[in-house]
Amino acid sequence: MLYDLTVPAYINGLKALSGQLGKALAWGRDNDIGELQFIAARLAPDMFPLASQVRFSCGQAIQAATRLGAGDAPILDEDATDFAGLQAQIAATLAWLETIERATLDSDPDRAVGFDLPNGMAFDMTAATYVRDWAQPQYYFHLVAAYGILRHMGVPLGKADYVSYMMAYLRPGTAPAA
Repeated sequence: MLYDLTVPAYINGLKALSGQLGKALAWGRDNDIGELQFIAARLAPDMFPLASQVRFSCGQAIQAATRLGAGDAPILDEDATDFAGLQAQIAATLAWLETIERATLDSDPDRAVGFDLPNGMAFDMTAATYVRDWAQPQYYFHLVAAYGILRHMGVPLGKADYVSYMMAYLRPGTAPAA
């Protein structure tokens, strides 16, 4: 159960983010917006820039899986400085997620999961509650923030870019005409 709620969702979201970044890079070249402008862009002065949001999206997927028992995770200590670096962080995270065995995460949804935040706050909950109330909201917050920054910069993204993985489930003959 916990595997199904995490690893496939993280893979889907990170692949979609990779596609959004590819679209942003191409659009930026056509519209004289450089990689550094994207990398440093943020939605508000007190929010992290795109580079951090991408790293945090990867990091939240890694952190959730490791707190649930996965090992040998990649370490993403610093923000990428260009799109190749952003894509490399996503690729490393995806490659690692693909190695996680279902049994590792699904062993006991009622086991204790605790963690401390840098500000001194500490949390204790079950693995299932951790996934529902912390891991998933944190992951999607940063994924949406990255999407929002790209939209804010003018990249022509839509919901189909955010949930591009849904096309695998599209019923034949139901796509709108172009």
